[in-house]
Formats: sequence, structure tokens, C-alpha cells
Amino acid sequence: MDSSKFETDEPLTPAGRLFLRPEINQIIHCVIGVRDLIDVDSVKSQIAGSVMVQHPRFSSLLVRDQNGVEYWRRTSIEVDRHVIVVAEPVLDDGASDEKAVNDYLADLAINSSMDADKPLWEIHLLLAHKCAIFRIHHALGDGISLMSMFLTCCRRADDPNALPTIVLDSRPARKTRRWRWAEEIPKMLLAVWFNFLFVAEFILRALWVSDRKSPISGGDGVELWPRKMATAKFAVEDMKAVKKAVANVTMNDVLFSVIGTGLSRYLEHRQPKGLKEGLQLTGVAMVNLREQRGLQELTQMMKGNRGFGWGNKLGILLLPVNYEKKTLDPLQCVMRTKKMLDRKKRSFEAHFSYGVGKLIMSCLGPKVACILNYRIVCNTSFTISNVIGPREEITIGGNPITYIRSTSTSLPHTITMHMVSYAGRAEMQILVAKDIIPDPEFLAECLENALLEMKTAATTFETK
Repeated sequence: MDSSKFETDEPLTPAGRLFLRPEINQIIHCVIGVRDLIDVDSVKSQIAGSVMVQHPRFSSLLVRDQNGVEYWRRTSIEVDRHVIVVAEPVLDDGASDEKAVNDYLADLAINSSMDADKPLWEIHLLLAHKCAIFRIHHALGDGISLMSMFLTCCRRADDPNALPTIVLDSRPARKTRRWRWAEEIPKMLLAVWFNFLFVAEFILRALWVSDRKSPISGGDGVELWPRKMATAKFAVEDMKAVKKAVANVTMNDVLFSVIGTGLSRYLEHRQPKGLKEGLQLTGVAMVNLREQRGLQELTQMMKGNRGFGWGNKLGILLLPVNYEKKTLDPLQCVMRTKKMLDRKKRSFEAHFSYGVGKLIMSCLGPKVACILNYRIVCNTSFTISNVIGPREEITIGGNPITYIRSTSTSLPHTITMHMVSYAGRAEMQILVAKDIIPDPEFLAECLENALLEMKTAATTFETK
């Protein structure tokens, strides 16, 4: 290949190069359900005129120079090559649309291949199930980037001419107060201590320290095992009720409390005896490192303004949960989770993981960086991510959207959980290695019941 052509090509970011490694090779699957039947010709026409095909990442080929370094090279888009139409039902046994789509996604999860002779995205139209699956390689961008772009193609259901509302993460400004040495010095020392502990754990996890074996343990090679998928459904109002009952709690505090309690209930079902109380299961959470949190205006992202920026601006947090039997008050669980997450938020762990990853990629190359990231996943128990979607109901091409769900290709974890909120609902796609976790539907039920228990406790607390 002519090396002079690379002069105008754009190099991949370190995170993009990492996601292309065969050991990790991550593809995002975003499912958009619609109310009305899908008109294939109309969809293709909308894609051809959309912002998406004009975006540099979505209109570029992945190429490599003589040294194997990856670049983006602009090309023309042939929409027909990117749209895959599945006209018949995915399953023949009369299964529900949800089960059929989840089975289709589970099959895609262990198929991480995409044709390199076209930009790395596809749209699968499942006509019988009235949904579209956006299949986008993670090297193109993270969930925040992709959701922000998707919303530019949508309109509000109550105003067909209006774009969906982008709700920025508004955080109250810190109150200024007099410096009190007796109070602040111990806090600073404690913060330094926890930063040291969290960073040390991160390094050790990349080397040899791992969770103890449990019924949900994965490991090297598990990403190749057959998959199964289920959907857990939550009401955002229920999460807000729990949030209101415990002082200064965030929605992420509630979500991770639900995960901890739900996993405990599931493990209690799988192995009623033999599990040690307090057994630690460590989750890998992907954290948005942009200064401006939450969804963003696409124009701001493409300008690369400070605090914004397209791409994969992600760090890693290692979040522990402990196996507990049904003795802990649900709200106490939320408070304990909040305390742990507050320490994590005040640490540099996520920024450390991102910075060290870039340094290793630059000095030692993507192979070494991939090995270390792969070891972290092998030595932990599950993956969790959460993307905030639009609060109001929206349409795409005039067709009302009924749900938005997201998942990805498989990892060495036996459980990966991806949640997206939309119009008052939050739906979590639970992807599992079915030879280890044969009943993801029951796991989804455990998570749903965990939130309901917390809501009941919050309601009881408020009436006292």
C-alpha cells in the first residue's frame, strides 16, 4: 500500500487501537424497537441523508501501514452494503419478540468479525420483530458519543420538528467555606491513602490478583463460549424513590446497590450452602472521563471543545460487591454502596487507568496493553455500563421508538450488564455464558426484585 496516502489519514486513538485487538475486539450492539412496520427503502434513504454517513468515523475505512499501525481513511458509503435485512422471524417456535431479538443478539455477541473493506458499522433490520440493531465497532466511539449522534437523527414524539432534549449533568457547585485544618488534613490524608489502595489494586489485578472462584466466575477463553441474553426492566421513578429516601444518593449509587443485592440473591439460589458470607465479586465499570458529563450536543463533540470530544474517553473503575444473605436492610445496602462509590469518585483510579493505558500503548504497543486489560477482565467477575438516554419519547423517521437497549460482543466475564434509560424506563441487557449461567432470566428477576425491595423500604421509611 502506498505510504504517501497515509499523510492525509487520521491515526486511531490508543483506546481505538485497543478495541481492535483480537483478544478484546469490541462491537457495540444498540437495539431500537419501533411501533410501526419498518419500510426498508425509507430506512436506506434516511441513512443516506443522515449525519451519521457524513461523520468522519462512519465514512472511513480502517487501514494499516507497513508497520501495522492503524489509520482512518475517508471513503464513499454504499448504504446497501451496511443494511442487512432479516425479513422472517428469527425463531420459528412462536417465541416473543423480546426473546427472539435477545437470541439474535446472543449469537452476534460471539461473532466479532466485520468486513474491513467498508466502514466498521452495520444496521440489521429485523422486520418481523420491528426493530433495528445498530452494530458499531467500539473503535468508532463510546456509548456517550454514539448516543449523542443517534439523537441527532431523531425527533421528539410531541414535536416532530424538535430534536430530543439533551439533559446535561448539572452538579451543584461546591459551597465555599473557611478552611479548617483540623477537619481537612485528615480528609486529605484519607484521600491519599484510598488513592494508593485503589491504584495498587488496579495494578495487582492486571498482574495476578483475582476474585475467588464462585458460580459466576469466568476466565481466559470464556469470551468464545456460547451466549444467552435476558432483559431486566426498571422504572426510573422507583430508582428515584430510593434515591430520595437516602441522603445525597445518586442514581448510580442505587443502580450498583441493585446489582450487588441482585447478584447475592442469584448466588443464594445457585449455591445455598458453601458460599462464604462477604465473598467479594469485583465489577469492571467503564467511566466517562469528559469534563462535561452525560449526553452532549454533537456539534460540541465534533469541535473538540474542552470538556467535550468524540471518541472513547473512558476509564476503568473496579467496583466490589459482597455476597450477603437476606439480613441486611435494603437502605443500609444503598448507604454502604454510596460510601464505597464516593471513595472511588474522589480517587484518580479511572484517570490512572486511562493515562497508564495511553502510556503503555505509546511505549510498549497495543499487544502489551491488551494483555494487561485482558488480565483485569479475567481476574474480575462482571462488567457494568450505564448510558442515560432521552427522557421524552422520540421518533426516528416518523416511527415512534418503543425501547432502546444496548449490549456488546462477549468478554471473558460470564456476565456483562449494559443499561440504557429511555422515557422513564431503564432496561438492562444481561449477556451471559450460558454453560455457566443457564438462567439469565432468573438473574434479571433477582435484579428487578432487588429494586422493588429497596422501593418498599424507601416507602416505609418515608411513612414513619
